[in-house]
Amino acid sequence: MAASFVAHDSAFTDIIGTSPSLQLPAQFDKYPFAHEAGVFFEGAETDSLYITSNRFLRPGTEDEQIVRISHMTAVSEAVRTGNGGVNFSFSFSEGAAPEAAVLFCAQGSRTQPSGQYAMQVAVPNKVALVLSSFFGRPFNSVNDVVVASSQRAGPGSIWFTDPPYGYEQGYRDRPMLPSQVYRYDPVRKSMRAMADGLGHPNGICFTWVYVTDMDWLHGSGETDHSRASTIYAYDVVSVAGEPFLANRRLFAMVDHGIPDGIKCDVRGNVYSGCGDGVHVWSPDGVLLGRIAVEGGAANFCFGRDGEMFLLNETRLWRAQLDSSVKGALLGI
Repeated sequence: MAASFVAHDSAFTDIIGTSPSLQLPAQFDKYPFAHEAGVFFEGAETDSLYITSNRFLRPGTEDEQIVRISHMTAVSEAVRTGNGGVNFSFSFSEGAAPEAAVLFCAQGSRTQPSGQYAMQVAVPNKVALVLSSFFGRPFNSVNDVVVASSQRAGPGSIWFTDPPYGYEQGYRDRPMLPSQVYRYDPVRKSMRAMADGLGHPNGICFTWVYVTDMDWLHGSGETDHSRASTIYAYDVVSVAGEPFLANRRLFAMVDHGIPDGIKCDVRGNVYSGCGDGVHVWSPDGVLLGRIAVEGGAANFCFGRDGEMFLLNETRLWRAQLDSSVKGALLGI
């Protein structure tokens, strides 16, 4: 079966409701257009979804693209080399008011820096580099990003992961930094390393700080069942007014593939894209169920009123969960 809802706990019914559904509104077999990010914007006239493709070959190049989906139709390609992304507000010129943007993780290449790029939501989709190094040492291949809203974490601060996949896959130079989690404060222009000791940190989200470690899968394609395929949770504590990550604990281990993108709903349930779809855990780490799709889901995002978009490489799935389910990021 290509897609289904699989319950492991009776509480999963509270999430999927009594009549969940899965639709396949977009499929394009020529290249993997639906890989990562998944950034949803409410619109007065139409909602939009920004996604990034997986790497694919063009004549003489190896590219990624960012695609905007509107009314479930891909209508534009805006910028290349993106991976994870999040809703953002950014001033694209000196003195201008901030406007709606997507903050994308660019994994970079041998000639282009890896880092965080802001892309204007409105046409002409201006792009601006926000940051690309840790005090001059270039990032490896930044993978996922979230913007904090809580006072503990520092509202507006940018938190992101930086694994070595670019080097392992042959499109980045040898890493000059460990695999770590970083925080950037755009007001103070302050950059800090927040968590280390991770093999391949990937997805990141709040309510606590959740970080996925995909060490089970290296960029070469090699897998090792003895390595982490794990979600860690951290407390955010304040020391002298600055946030620190403390009390790292194993939140969940994935039984199928690796945990990639990760998000929470407003009730604190935790969702992660895995090798067989999206897995859902309660706030206390109990696996409630999974939205199973053939080929898995690297990432996903919430829409409105229980809507979820699953990114399945050449397919974009739309799941309808219970209407009470709302993503913690937008709360809609």
